[in-house]
Amino acid sequence: MTAAPAGTFDPLRAQLQEAAASFAGGPDALQAILLGIVDDVDRAVREPLEIFPVCHHSPASAVAMARRLREKQPKVVYLELCEDMAPLLTELRNCRLPVAVQAFATEIDGFPADWAPLSVVAPITEASAEYQAIAYALDTPGVELVLVDRSSDHVFQWQPHDAEPTDPDGRADQGTAPAEEEAALHGDAVGVEIGDLRPRFAELEEHLLRHGKVRHWSEWWHQYVEVPLGDSDHDTYRQVMLLIGSLFRRLAPGDPRRVTVDEDRERYMWTRMREHLAATGTDPADCLYVCGAFHAASRVAEFGVAGSDTFAITPRSATRWQHGLIPSSHAAIEAQFGLAGGSVSIAATLWAKNLKRTKVQPYRLAGQVGGAKSARKAAAAPAPVAGPPQTDRLSGFLQRPPVLDTLDEAELLGWSVDIVRAARRNGYLASTADAISVFETSVLLAGMRDRAKPTPYDFQDAAVTCIEKDTVPGRRDVRRLVEIMMGGDRIGQVGYDALPPLARDVHDRLAPLGLRLEQRGVQRALLDIASRPELAKCSDVLWMLRYLLPDGAARPIMGERKLGERSIQESWDLSLGTHQRALIELGYEGVGIEQVLEQRLRRKAYGPQATTAAVLEAVEDATLHLRSRRLADELGRHALEVLATERSVDGAPEVLRRIRRLLAYYRTSEPVLPAWIESFVKAGYAHYCTLLPTAFTDEDATVRQVAAMLGFLFSMESLALSLGCDRTQLELAVAQSHPEEPSRVALLWAAQVQLGRLPRAELRSRCDALLANPLALPAYPRYLSGFVQALEPVPGLTDFVVEAVSQAFGRLPDGVLLPWLPTLITSLRAGGADLAPLLIREAGRIFPGRLAALDTWVPPWRAPQPAPAALRPTRRGAGGSALLAAHPAACDALAGLLGCDGGWQSPDAPGGAALLTRHPDAAGALEALLATC
Repeated sequence: MTAAPAGTFDPLRAQLQEAAASFAGGPDALQAILLGIVDDVDRAVREPLEIFPVCHHSPASAVAMARRLREKQPKVVYLELCEDMAPLLTELRNCRLPVAVQAFATEIDGFPADWAPLSVVAPITEASAEYQAIAYALDTPGVELVLVDRSSDHVFQWQPHDAEPTDPDGRADQGTAPAEEEAALHGDAVGVEIGDLRPRFAELEEHLLRHGKVRHWSEWWHQYVEVPLGDSDHDTYRQVMLLIGSLFRRLAPGDPRRVTVDEDRERYMWTRMREHLAATGTDPADCLYVCGAFHAASRVAEFGVAGSDTFAITPRSATRWQHGLIPSSHAAIEAQFGLAGGSVSIAATLWAKNLKRTKVQPYRLAGQVGGAKSARKAAAAPAPVAGPPQTDRLSGFLQRPPVLDTLDEAELLGWSVDIVRAARRNGYLASTADAISVFETSVLLAGMRDRAKPTPYDFQDAAVTCIEKDTVPGRRDVRRLVEIMMGGDRIGQVGYDALPPLARDVHDRLAPLGLRLEQRGVQRALLDIASRPELAKCSDVLWMLRYLLPDGAARPIMGERKLGERSIQESWDLSLGTHQRALIELGYEGVGIEQVLEQRLRRKAYGPQATTAAVLEAVEDATLHLRSRRLADELGRHALEVLATERSVDGAPEVLRRIRRLLAYYRTSEPVLPAWIESFVKAGYAHYCTLLPTAFTDEDATVRQVAAMLGFLFSMESLALSLGCDRTQLELAVAQSHPEEPSRVALLWAAQVQLGRLPRAELRSRCDALLANPLALPAYPRYLSGFVQALEPVPGLTDFVVEAVSQAFGRLPDGVLLPWLPTLITSLRAGGADLAPLLIREAGRIFPGRLAALDTWVPPWRAPQPAPAALRPTRRGAGGSALLAAHPAACDALAGLLGCDGGWQSPDAPGGAALLTRHPDAAGALEALLATC
């Protein structure tokens, strides 16, 4: 078939010019638009390089593409798809469609840092023209497939850097995305598709939907484009698609940025095609250019093989891009590109019907996973021959009345029975009467919308009207059930051979589990490591996947991993098939999960927002998952540097918790402590001593954070002093602290008790004074909150805190206690939830265990303290002294060890008992202390 000769569309121009004059009363903008549309169609049809306009995920485009490829058999196929995605297309045969070709970048250069990671996806379904072109080119000897659209790097280069990365074509998310997880398979990637064909003039789309009596653009397209073009010949299809593309282009609003991007894409593609033609010497008549109908009606100067070569393609940035295939789904495509729910599934069903009706033999990649195998080998296509020149098919198509499909009662009846059956399985109380009402309502709605045959959208509305209730009894409503019945939400899968090396390595290392990891859904894995030690390696992989993958991909049911501990039995819920996309994207970061985990830990520790607590967490994870002493020491040394730069105490509780855990691990597993942890204790001791006076009065620092600082200082004190620190630092820091807020004052009192600067008797008298002061009663709960937080650094005060709370309940009258009780409860809940178990255990020890004993029970703090009794002198020569004199060897050995040269005294000489008799106060105090314990 040759290009259309000049003047082919002159009769159509005359008719449109006459119609414009009749409607508008003379030449105006309407005439220019109508004649311009015909000019666009004429220009594209007369182009020597055949342009094949398509619409994304359109069954009519797919059927027309398969038919045209068998007729023309082009030697070169130019495809509107990112040119850097070409190497991945051969892996499509190892996948079950739909899948998406992805370009991914984590380390970016030349783009704003907050854009990272960058991701571009191009979904491919079987019922699409692009798949037909790809399958034909890859499986036909001597045919070359050339991707000519801008690269993934240029997708982001052409976006303004002062805005967030969005859809490169400027589409907004239309409608409500499906709520199920399949709709999120593409994540937050930027979507590119072949043949975006939708009105950009809001008033035009609203007009078409209103007069077409449909709710969504996908429904309008199905009714007025897909169905009429399903049986059309190639020339009619091509000219109608060019007409639609030109119409939408000329009626698009003048968004300068969007128009510039569209025109630059067209310049880019035509420049690439001319470069390829010049380099290979291919005849344009042997080529086929597959692009969206919107771009096929281009008016840029670079259009055509004879266009100008003034467009300069900018070089790509230094960003390192990774490419792969990820699973997709019909719901994900609909959600990302703003299509009506179920429209892609309906398109897949229509594709199968069109193939059966037209007898067109589609192309399919050899060895395609998940597809039906053909019973016989397709016959070889005849050699292409030049057909007659193209004629005007638009005039006849526009003047022909629409062909009304007759009602297919058998099909509609089958739909009605199937939806009632599905509704009953999902908890709806549907019956045969509902099937009849759905059937009749579908016919009624189609008649109200001027359609003789109900469309799937009419049937969906009828089913919702007749079956849906006020509440959905199951997981899916009736609308979703209809979408599933019309073809279901097909979910693609990337085959093992198409996975990146990391994903294949994970599958190989988990093979001993005996599970089908590529299968979607949750699978239970049982690991008896005690009887099968080889499963310990599987356990290591699963714990790393739990750290790297989203929640739910690998979830432990039984077993845990802590420092110094290993489980002997584990149970896991695995859904790696459901989270295949996340596993594939891990492969873009490295060739092994250990490498990816180490990179993530380094990024976390060396990031600009890294804190000491975050770095210590990375140290713990490196020890726990990688068992890498080298990495742990490196990150530990970095924690020292981060600690030295911190001027706040926000992370003190987390630092204390993690350093205690690491210290306990190294003390039990290593002969000596690592050098970095000794340096960290020394530096932390000095650091928190310096910040302590300021933190006591800083309003931004919480009581829990100040308590954590004191906890670090007191719990690490013995180690710090052994490493050369001076206790005077801590004493001076506490002496220089002068808080005014009640909870901080209580915390300071606790620190003074720990340092020996405040006796317990004095602390008890201060609390009694607060209870006796009516002006201080409203603040007493905050004092108690401070005491509760003080249990972290001074756990020996647990009995005193129980005493303080009990004193408050025992001494305050109800008129004061009851209004104060809510404040006390909220204070303890907010500030002492982690320490409450200590108080409960201590209260259980002090209070009686039986109700009968409560009446006679006297609290220890109210019991009369016995006066220290004078010690009676012991009889000389009796008791221990006689025993020591009879067996002096032990004392002689101890004296020699201590270097004492004195000899034994005679039995008649006064000894220690006489000294105790003359000075009984110390012995009496010791006796009183022991009596209270």
